[in-house]
Amino acid sequence: MFTLNCKGRLLVVDKPLVMGIINITPDSFYEGSRFVVMEDILQQAEKMLQDGAAILDIGGQSTRPGSVQVGSAEELQRVVRVIEMVSLHFPKAIISVDTYHAEVAEKAVNAGASMVNDISGGDLDPQMLRTVGRLGVPYVCMHTRGNPEDMQRQAVYEDVTREVLDHFIKKIAQCRQAGIKDVIIDPGFGFAKTMQHNFELLRNLEVFHMLDCPVLAGLSRKSTIYKTLATDAAGALNGTTVMNTVALMNGADILRVHDVKEANEAVMLITRIKSKHGKETE
Repeated sequence: MFTLNCKGRLLVVDKPLVMGIINITPDSFYEGSRFVVMEDILQQAEKMLQDGAAILDIGGQSTRPGSVQVGSAEELQRVVRVIEMVSLHFPKAIISVDTYHAEVAEKAVNAGASMVNDISGGDLDPQMLRTVGRLGVPYVCMHTRGNPEDMQRQAVYEDVTREVLDHFIKKIAQCRQAGIKDVIIDPGFGFAKTMQHNFELLRNLEVFHMLDCPVLAGLSRKSTIYKTLATDAAGALNGTTVMNTVALMNGADILRVHDVKEANEAVMLITRIKSKHGKETE
């Protein structure tokens, strides 16, 4: 069991949690996750919370491989007002800001976010780790290489599991040195990884628990799923549920998803399967 201090509110990870994705962008890879109208954003936030989301992850910039980065000024314009409004309408919601810019992280936390989700693990902004340490919020530290525009050219490993694990050993030490108390690790499925790397990391996911940090799995509707199934992101819900189920069986503590209801149902069933003392039902 883990506890995460989200600006004075404890988020207890005694069973897997679901993080719902809300993208305030026009170009995220999955069209169903894109929102720009405030009314639609609030409706989606409400639906995700009702479906069992423990965390809402709000981002203002697509970080899919090959995406063009818009910069912190545009990102701030997209996310700060949204975080303020979601926080106002749903004051009990735990909000994460999906950014690799320290300035965006700080202003988002001041606006109501209580977690930072950084795809670069602090590598794209040298101020990020110190900023998060000063803010005193949990930090999702993801593994990748390079930046979204060139990351796939750097997907070369001798042993992807060992190299990602070694990366986190060093990165967690840096986080602690910066004053970050609650670190969540994300192996970065699809980020500077081939399909083969993604499947290998999923098979070996339990290895990352030796780091004594919650493990986040972000597999939702990604190309590893839809290319394997010869479909597209819109047709990848069933495949996502399968992959999320495997991640849960292999020890994932948090699922980052577009479809909260289905992910939460997987959590409920896997929790029952793993329980030795579950109540019998007809």
